[in-house]
Amino acid sequence: MVYSMGMEFIRPEIREQAWRWRETIFGGVLALVSIYWALNSHGIAAAAGTSFAIIGAVLVFAGIQRARFRRGAGGAGLVQVDEGQVIYFGPNEGGFVSINALEKVELDPRRRPAGAWILSQAGALPLEIPTDAENAEVLFDVFASLDGLQTEHMLAHLSNAPDQRVTIWQRLMLPSH
Repeated sequence: MVYSMGMEFIRPEIREQAWRWRETIFGGVLALVSIYWALNSHGIAAAAGTSFAIIGAVLVFAGIQRARFRRGAGGAGLVQVDEGQVIYFGPNEGGFVSINALEKVELDPRRRPAGAWILSQAGALPLEIPTDAENAEVLFDVFASLDGLQTEHMLAHLSNAPDQRVTIWQRLMLPSH
């Protein structure tokens, strides 16, 4: 029997949820400990506690967004981000897109069971990545780096599962002269 770091006494579904919300939990603990530290200290220690409490609050906010983005694991394929490219290794198909050449990000909820991200770039077939593919959470940082992407808009569509494909982000095309 293999034991995983003394966590075998925690039910798997609780362990999975704790892992999904890990940044939020860490940020909350950091904020609470730092607030206690700030309130029970003086001078530089109190200022440091206040600073760490602010960092903890930021981690809570970012952790909530990341947790809402995660769809779980166990879906088809594996996602990697390497040297400016999103790479998807699927069981039947796969491919890659350059982050800098990305023109459109769509969410297609009709792909079962969990929906799929559709990443498009000029001159190539769109890359379809299941939202629950292994390591698909790395796409959060890729999407967050896209100029003009509205994170809350993306998370709302991901949570509410629209009836049809929806554009999450599209590169602004400047008119040529």
